[in-house]
Amino acid sequence: MNYLTLENITKSYGDKMLFKNIQLHINKGQKIAFVAKNGTGKSTLLRVLTGMEGSEGENAKIWINSDVQMGFLLQEPQFNFNLNVLETIFDTTNETLLAVKEYEHFLALGNIDQIQAATNKMDDLKAWDVESKVKEIISKLKIVDLEQKIDTLSGGQLKRLALAKILIEEPAFLILDEPTNHLDLDMIEWLEEYLSRPNLTLFMVTHDRYFLERICDTIIELENGQLYKYSGNYSQYLEKKATRVENEGIEHDKNKKLLRKELDWVRRMPQGRGTKAKSRVDAFYDLKEVTDQKKTEDKMKIEIKGQRLGSKILEAHNVGLDYGDKHIFSNFNYKFKKGERVGIIGKNGTGKSSFLKVLTQELSPTQGKIVVGDTLVFGYYSQDGMELNVDKRVIEVITDIAEYIPLEKGQTLSAAALLERFLFSRSQQQVFVSQLSGGERRRLYLLTILIQNPNFLILDEPTNDLDILTLQILEDFLLDFPGCLLIVTHDRYFMDKLVDHLFVFEGDGQIKDFNGNYSEYRETQNNLPTKSTKTEASSDQEVTPKPSSEGLNYEERKELKRLEKDIEKIQEKIKSIEDRFTNENLNLDDIQKLGVEIQKLRDDLDTRESKWLELAERE
Repeated sequence: MNYLTLENITKSYGDKMLFKNIQLHINKGQKIAFVAKNGTGKSTLLRVLTGMEGSEGENAKIWINSDVQMGFLLQEPQFNFNLNVLETIFDTTNETLLAVKEYEHFLALGNIDQIQAATNKMDDLKAWDVESKVKEIISKLKIVDLEQKIDTLSGGQLKRLALAKILIEEPAFLILDEPTNHLDLDMIEWLEEYLSRPNLTLFMVTHDRYFLERICDTIIELENGQLYKYSGNYSQYLEKKATRVENEGIEHDKNKKLLRKELDWVRRMPQGRGTKAKSRVDAFYDLKEVTDQKKTEDKMKIEIKGQRLGSKILEAHNVGLDYGDKHIFSNFNYKFKKGERVGIIGKNGTGKSSFLKVLTQELSPTQGKIVVGDTLVFGYYSQDGMELNVDKRVIEVITDIAEYIPLEKGQTLSAAALLERFLFSRSQQQVFVSQLSGGERRRLYLLTILIQNPNFLILDEPTNDLDILTLQILEDFLLDFPGCLLIVTHDRYFMDKLVDHLFVFEGDGQIKDFNGNYSEYRETQNNLPTKSTKTEASSDQEVTPKPSSEGLNYEERKELKRLEKDIEKIQEKIKSIEDRFTNENLNLDDIQKLGVEIQKLRDDLDTRESKWLELAERE
């Protein structure tokens, strides 16, 4: 059954053509993700889909099946601010939901006669399953105070309320715009399972790549004003798009290089415990096969010259924070080391952002002390820090802070070049900030942090509203970042790719330090006894690697990552020498010397590959 059809749809914004004569068909049971760069027309197409906007084309056709109930989650939900949460959830014409509303209302008042009448009505309508479903949804989305007025809710609470309302009404066809924004990790995992139901038709905008991998059967991409359809999940999309780009003859393109890097990582992403070792070994040989082919210079790689970090970086000594009688966290002890990459996870309201403000001394702890090294330079991307002058041009926002970033070997990266790397073309750099989309503004705000060349980077929810291509570029940048990295994010994929270990905010003031990324933590929580330790265990304590059948310890994980980098470098050296053999001017002595050198490299490669496989199998 066809749910929605678009034909010959055209939209422009001023002189900019967003898309022209595009076609789209959505059928029952499909789970489609819609991806595109920020500012290219995602939100506009969603408004067309839902009938909120029309098309500019003469032969345009917009058809929505009127027999199918549709639910639409906006980025910024619209509510009646005179209502409370309960009234908003049950602002509906559905008779069963109205019966549940009446029952909950009288239950709260405590009037026995009214409760009995409402109970009888629930019995007649067989509404108890619906009531149970309503309670599950509002519980999972942490909607606690049903009497709270709408005008007192935060942006995140409004988004969760809008999502809850749509799921409670149970439409057959859902259109969702960034449904995971403002959800904590537990909520996201619950929503992922909920949306996986086979009887649900789904069209969503999301940058959550685990959603794309695990839920979607089709990915539609808007690029250069045209729609491209890819059947399959995220990894299949990467493969098929890479093939399309290759066939179009776009050689040495930056985006193609990012696709290859991303695809390689997806192939190595954490799977179930039983298949992890095999997938990592398979991925190693896939990577080896690729790197054995002739390489071109990777223009995306930038060797940033980080500001020097001394031996003392950042230390927390018995640190705690209270708000009134509430303990946010307590007895936190930690000494950061050079190059550490730490993720912070925990439910909303457990104090993650407050913890960051204590570390940066924006908030004073109520217990203990923070010691900051003399050479430390923070770069702090915060949720409430995005204050850009909308009357300035994009390039001016960056050059007002610095003209360049210093690189290795005395080179520099100009502000304009940095903007280009993060997808602001030279022409777009002359655009005023007021003309940017929400995602583009976040991208620009991020660059105002990076251009200051910090050596300790703190990112508080940096992935909100960023498109997938920007995320890939940011990840590529951060993988090369030479300083310390501390990340709070609900993006599991982003965290898995970048962090070595976690601070887990468990509530009740408790923080645990877990050696591993998010997926490894969840696997441990679900299947194995926990191996994490209380935060009283400082990072400066010596950890002695020891063989274990249950996985790798922190030092072994670091060695595994080190081996991966060493193997790639050796392969590059071998390929470089092999290329030199093609020189017709080589004499016999040169050939012999190169032969000895390449054999030593191959022996070294064999040794490191064997060690890598040993660790990968144990992991």
